[in-house]
Amino acid sequence: MKKMLLGVALINLLALSGCDYLPFGFTPVKEIVASPAQFEGKEVRVKGKVKDITKVPLIDLKLYVLDDGSGKVTVVAGEGLPAVNETVSLKGVVESMAIMGGESIGLHIKETKRF
Repeated sequence: MKKMLLGVALINLLALSGCDYLPFGFTPVKEIVASPAQFEGKEVRVKGKVKDITKVPLIDLKLYVLDDGSGKVTVVAGEGLPAVNETVSLKGVVESMAIMGGESIGLHIKETKRF
């Protein structure tokens, strides 16, 4: 019986580990900024406060700066823009225009889901 309960608990824990709404599992922005090549093309979860928003209407581009207290990163919004000073959690893919000598040019996160 104990083994069965342990197995059920383990299955539940594994199922929850993929849940977007858990309060852990976020990547600090400073880690992404410090090692952009390590995160390039990978999906991350970040959480922070919106500091600035930008709209480029000609190409329908919506950007905001996310500050998690450890650093700031530009986010390309998937849908509408959040409000300045709003705290948001999101999942997105880390992208750079170029990485030269380990330094990123145009580092940003392309938002795939905001929660």
